[in-house]
Amino acid sequence: MDTFYEALSLYRRRKFEKSALLCTELLDKNPYDQAAWTLKMKALTAQVMVDDIEAEEEGIADSLLDTETIAQAARPGTSLRTAPAATAAGLRPRASTGRAVSGMVRPATQSGLGTSLENALKTPRTARSARPVTTHAARTLRLGTASMMTQPDGPFIQVSRLNMSKYASLEGIAKPLFLYIFYHENDVRNALDLAVEATKAAQFKDWWWKVALGKCYALLGLVRDAEQQFRSALKQVPTVDAFLRLCSIYTKLDQPLNVLEVCNAALKVFPNEVTLQTEIARILEALNNIPTSVKYYREVLTEEAMNVEAIACIAVNYFYSDQPEVALCFYRRLLQMGLYNAELFNNIGLCCYYAQHYDMVVNCFERALSLAIDETAADVWYNIAHVAIVGRRRLDGGNSVLETLYIN
Repeated sequence: MDTFYEALSLYRRRKFEKSALLCTELLDKNPYDQAAWTLKMKALTAQVMVDDIEAEEEGIADSLLDTETIAQAARPGTSLRTAPAATAAGLRPRASTGRAVSGMVRPATQSGLGTSLENALKTPRTARSARPVTTHAARTLRLGTASMMTQPDGPFIQVSRLNMSKYASLEGIAKPLFLYIFYHENDVRNALDLAVEATKAAQFKDWWWKVALGKCYALLGLVRDAEQQFRSALKQVPTVDAFLRLCSIYTKLDQPLNVLEVCNAALKVFPNEVTLQTEIARILEALNNIPTSVKYYREVLTEEAMNVEAIACIAVNYFYSDQPEVALCFYRRLLQMGLYNAELFNNIGLCCYYAQHYDMVVNCFERALSLAIDETAADVWYNIAHVAIVGRRRLDGGNSVLETLYIN
């Protein structure tokens, strides 16, 4: 079998590491084989590429260096930071960030974990070298050929040697090269340079490059420029990815009403799209509009019956609405789907206690403790103590839940 065909077959079967090894063998024989070079780029990128829409979150530097704030005191219902208080019937505890507890732990609900702008500020120096990429020494080889030379102990591609204008005009190589620089090398600055040159080469008619520019601008903190690029891309070709990225931009700008407007417009183009409905439900939940949020989560379950986030959020709503027996049914569904962690067993234990299934409480908390680590273990012990105090020695012949766990 031809080696390149075998490498391509391995790539299509998602055996990326083996595919990259075969491409390396081909490049050892011919360092200027563009087909093998491109396939290896795609294989290496596929190994580390993730859905960065869900991974985006506001870090400390993003908050401190925010220059897009319009008003410090926003009107009620128009800001995620000043969400109205929940009603007594659906009162939920608050997290450390001040937001109501949700059924899922999402990146946007955590504080102090984001490093998007911090990493972006470091991009003038590459991950492979401490030398700033703006200083170049004399080269004995042409930039195009030197960038494709692969050294045994060096990086696969010398990004600093790339002639961006040359590769931007090569339609079959430009997009895999951008994804490689953006995801594998995590070099936003050079990825942005390539996207700018490719946009010019495409005469500003390729929506894909506009989305790529928006992604780079968003990571560099240029949210208004990213918004302009995403809207321009949506005028040419509406895509779910561009709609979601535009929603993330408005979330960073603390404009939830614009997020809802964009999602509703997107649902007219992509009816019953699960990701768009989930985004609406999240924003409504952040605004403490719990009933409407649960309505959208139910619509998500209508389209995707195994959506973990929708099931968990609906279960939380039932639990804090004094219906633990209904919440228990949803949590058991998650357990049947294969979800197995400390948080789930902790919630099942609480639901069993408040639903008066006392025979299951101790077993659930024991499972939660066996799976819990660090802060999760502290939360589980807090709930055990609460149940032990309130339980009044109903289990195990007069022993409280806490005593039963210590005995076992």
